[in-house]
Amino acid sequence: MTSRKKSDELFHRASVKIPGAVNSPVRAWKAVGAAPIFIESGSGATITDSDGNIFLDYVCSYGPAILGHAHPRVIQAIAEQARLGLGFGAPTRLEVELAELISSAIECAQKVRLVSSGTEAGLTALRLARAATGRPNIIKFDGCYHGHSDSMLVRAGSGAMTLGQPDSGGVPSAVAAMTMVARYNSIETVEGLFRAAPEKIAAVIVEPVAANMGVVIPDPGSLKALAEIAHANGALLICDEVISGFRLCFGSVAESMGIAPDLIMLGKIIGGGMPVGAVAGPARIMDLLAPVGPVYQAGTLSGNPLSVRAGLETLRILKESNLYSALDAAGARLQAGLRDALKKTGQPGCVNRAGSLLTMFLGPERVRDADEARTSNSVSFAKFFHAMLASGINIPPSQFEAMFLSTAHANADIDRTIAAASDSLHALTTGKS
Repeated sequence: MTSRKKSDELFHRASVKIPGAVNSPVRAWKAVGAAPIFIESGSGATITDSDGNIFLDYVCSYGPAILGHAHPRVIQAIAEQARLGLGFGAPTRLEVELAELISSAIECAQKVRLVSSGTEAGLTALRLARAATGRPNIIKFDGCYHGHSDSMLVRAGSGAMTLGQPDSGGVPSAVAAMTMVARYNSIETVEGLFRAAPEKIAAVIVEPVAANMGVVIPDPGSLKALAEIAHANGALLICDEVISGFRLCFGSVAESMGIAPDLIMLGKIIGGGMPVGAVAGPARIMDLLAPVGPVYQAGTLSGNPLSVRAGLETLRILKESNLYSALDAAGARLQAGLRDALKKTGQPGCVNRAGSLLTMFLGPERVRDADEARTSNSVSFAKFFHAMLASGINIPPSQFEAMFLSTAHANADIDRTIAAASDSLHALTTGKS
């Protein structure tokens, strides 16, 4: 990075008018001790900042850019739709087509309600679960993030972990008390919570592949056991696939593991990079939503034509091209290279991966839950982040985020990333970073 003068100027201007100079805390770079760069454009696997610096990008808008930035077909679809109108406050054919495509790919998604964000999907899913069961409490997992609704800001994931704020101000204690927290990959803690509050728990909500404490893989059989425990106690299982949905397979990763969620949350990829969210499930639960049922949910821009058109085009490309084996191979190549770099440089750490999602944890030899993730060396990670940035590689500015690959990342890009990581880790070892 040769210069960041314009980014610094924009950061100063933003600091005057925008809280913290950012519109989402994960963009703040506080965990790596710097002000963020401001991005002007993206193309394929790269982004360009306001100073003209070009970076190989592994943030990928935190997931939606599975086809890379500014994919020609997606951009063309958005442009065509924009000429027809941005929104009408009325149903459109596109909404029906996207709901049908999602339903055809996800068995449990008999009906789909489109919203504008993952947070909206989460709060709607919780409201549905409480209405369906007549119960107040929710079990979530330490380190999993399900949006910033009040009920879910208890031991939340990457943003709160990065900023050292496991809970949020402004959340009433009475609301927080209805959220019970289990340890990821610990069925025993879930069983204990059900014993402590029998007949009060409406649902268990989980990321089937955790990606908000860094990538953490579920133990074999753990999700099936979780579903069995929830159902045996009259509770629902909500799978949050805002990140994993349509990224690890064409549809639900939970279903690919043999799990049948009662409700599923989607987002990111189903909007093709535009703001979107969805909650889906069996008709018997989904029909509790207004206007046919008593559970109210509404949104002026829900299912807006631009997001839906972009999402449709993205999903059609993924379906017709069957790109998941190539994405998995790219992820495996990067994982192997990063593990080799850790070994050769003597840096302690591990690399967790699920398909095209991965995290290199600096410090711990394994990470199976949030407590183990928190043992990571954040000081070393900050140094590693800046060394990678200086090499032209943009990774998430937090130890507790996933790196995302896209179909635009070529083997040469991955090999360049591995070489930069090896040099950056060597600099940590020798104290030259």
